[in-house]
Amino acid sequence: MSNTTIKGSGPLFNPLQLGAISLDHRIVMAPLTRMRTVKDFIPNDLMVEYYSQRATKGGLQIAEATVVSETGHGYYGAPGIYTTEHVAGWKKVTGAVHAKGGYIFLQLFHAGRASHTEMQPGGAHPIGASAVPHNNVVYTPTGWKPASPNRALEISEIAGVIQDFYRASELAKQAGFDGVELHGANGYLIDQFLQDGTNKRTDSYGGSVENRVRFLLEVVNAMVSVWGGDRVGVRLSPSGSFGEMSDSDPERLFAHAAEQLNAFHLAYLHIVEPRVNGSTVEVEGLHPIASQQLRKIFHNRIISAGGFEIETANEAIENGDADLVAFGRHFIANPDLVKRYAEGLPLNAYDRSSFYGGDEHGYTDYPFYEQQ
Repeated sequence: MSNTTIKGSGPLFNPLQLGAISLDHRIVMAPLTRMRTVKDFIPNDLMVEYYSQRATKGGLQIAEATVVSETGHGYYGAPGIYTTEHVAGWKKVTGAVHAKGGYIFLQLFHAGRASHTEMQPGGAHPIGASAVPHNNVVYTPTGWKPASPNRALEISEIAGVIQDFYRASELAKQAGFDGVELHGANGYLIDQFLQDGTNKRTDSYGGSVENRVRFLLEVVNAMVSVWGGDRVGVRLSPSGSFGEMSDSDPERLFAHAAEQLNAFHLAYLHIVEPRVNGSTVEVEGLHPIASQQLRKIFHNRIISAGGFEIETANEAIENGDADLVAFGRHFIANPDLVKRYAEGLPLNAYDRSSFYGGDEHGYTDYPFYEQQ
């Protein structure tokens, strides 16, 4: 696909200023865990091809959840951003996207308790907000396994984790990204601090809503100190249950988080709708209720994600529930998704069995429309 402008009708194809970048359309490629690294979690040529295929002029991609430190892994094969080799690998990706005239942000991520001793330095226990079991599976070098028991982060260790996000932000800038997004959703470390189903702390990072939001805000502050607010986004999943997450008063919790994030003048807030659990749409026909609620509180742009089709995406923008819409499953299966939406072309079907790990199958071999 060339770097010529793609024109379509409807709100999705209206240009938009998103923080420091100017977009030609509002179709965002969601951050998608694909686990295609082979050696030392370094982005490779297959990943370069994958992102390049899906880049469009004036379009935004959010790169997959990328681990900020050795303790942050939960899915073997997911990329890192904590070594110079990681930077070199990602540079090839950002260069390919920019050659198409596209923009790309890097999503920074720490799995927290969603991990296994096989993925931890020295076989140590995974870390989390509190020692609350994660009764789900994670992907290890020897396959899918139940997560290992985790331990609670000591309060003296928290500053070091924040420093990991700061350093990862610096490395993302060296790698040529246009900005960074904090993964505060889907039951990973930031979310584990936010929600009281997993945060049982009695110190200044636990108990009250204000205390549980503290870690999120401190990490965002570190990222903004590197990039400026207009090149930083935050992803949250209000009422999301993926990763066995729960909160006694999610509406109050996430309203407070969104209100506090206003102080950073972020590029956007990226909201995962609760109708989606992981990569599966569990509640068909449910409107983007989380975006509707936080729209009243958060002052800057909102990206809504989770189970959208082109009709519902246009509707969400038309109604003012969101400014942009992120697509995941359809972007996996359609490298030319933006063109297909612009021209009303049929979509390839996605193969869920090839979403996580593997080779080019189900990754870079989906055909462009012209190839069919």
